Amino acid sequence: MSGEQAAQDSGAGDDEATTVWDVVVIGAGPAGASAAHAAAVTGRRVLLLEKAELPRYKTCGGGIIGPSRDALPPGFELPLRDRVHAVTFSLNGRLSRTKRSRQMLFGLINRPEFDAALVDAAREAGAEVRTGVTVSRVEQHGPGVPDRRTVAVIVTGSGAAAGKREEEIIYARAVVGADGSASRIGAHVGVKLDQVDLGLEAEIPVPPAVAEDWTGRVLIDWGPLPGSYGWVFPKGDSLTVGVISARGDGGATKRYLDDFIARLGLAGFEPSVSSGHLTRCRADDSPLSRGRVLVCGDAAGLLEPWTREGISYALRSGRLAGEWAVRIAESHDAVDARRQALNYAFAVKAGLGVEMGVGRRMLTLFERRPGLLHAALTTFPPAWRAFGRITRGKSTLADLVRTHPMARRALDSVSRA
Repeated sequence: MSGEQAAQDSGAGDDEATTVWDVVVIGAGPAGASAAHAAAVTGRRVLLLEKAELPRYKTCGGGIIGPSRDALPPGFELPLRDRVHAVTFSLNGRLSRTKRSRQMLFGLINRPEFDAALVDAAREAGAEVRTGVTVSRVEQHGPGVPDRRTVAVIVTGSGAAAGKREEEIIYARAVVGADGSASRIGAHVGVKLDQVDLGLEAEIPVPPAVAEDWTGRVLIDWGPLPGSYGWVFPKGDSLTVGVISARGDGGATKRYLDDFIARLGLAGFEPSVSSGHLTRCRADDSPLSRGRVLVCGDAAGLLEPWTREGISYALRSGRLAGEWAVRIAESHDAVDARRQALNYAFAVKAGLGVEMGVGRRMLTLFERRPGLLHAALTTFPPAWRAFGRITRGKSTLADLVRTHPMARRALDSVSRA
């Protein structure tokens, strides 16, 4: 059904030509662009809204592991800045050891380029994209909502009504919230969080001699704070250097980053960007929908709790959200819309939810015994091979626990402690 036909059926607004979009996606990061693409390829009318102008910077290491690659739109060409074949592990700067792989472990991208390319893919699939638009709220009931099949998306900004008025109402049959970890749509849905971490990052331009030393290799440092770690990801003529730890002591996290940069010999180079970001993991009972509104990616609190890897979770949950939003848009009553939303939640929990459960247990083990994990990865060949299989997308943490008795016993011991 076209947007114009939907508008006539709903009677939305006083103007019979008022467009009712089949799916409106809020947020044009990996989750939102993936959702918009998945919905648009079905031929539905899809609108993708983004408050920033693209491309824009995001605090992110930019690692593209196998599950991320596998969730990309067909034919999508990754704008890789480097291909990783080696990992140097250290334990708060000590016991450094480099492990190498003949096969590529994962790729590295710059988020501005990657996100913009994903949005282009959604646009090519048929989605309309509006930037510079801020969504202030969504309404599913009340005088601004013409019927129970319609969601009102209230927006402001340079893209709202082409400057005719400060506020505009956009109507949709289904809405996907992908507006990041401080999501307004997540608040509407009632997303609940049980883990919040602070990531700090610096983009450091380096001379060619320094860049060459890092080509094809990343560093992962298990940090001094419980559950913390740092990373160095090379991106051609610059290095992405960051750390992450539990929110609560931002000063200690900042000191870790400063000390980390200093001992790497990078303190003399001026960062082009210094930034921070809070990552949030959902609670097990956190909702993923409310009425005709779904949430995905960071807006839903979907990311790996141990590594805080979020791109693969964003791409995978975004694609699912786009597919199920189309089904919700086709629903003619609240009962069927609710059924489709529950199916979306089941799909997320059956895949990503299981992985998150294992990730939480891995984080607990890592918080208590970081040296054990460091020793396993650097001295126990099966652990290194498992790391490679996971990063290449040939296996998952859940598969590892299910198929390796030693890993299962280690996590079980943590659960009993």
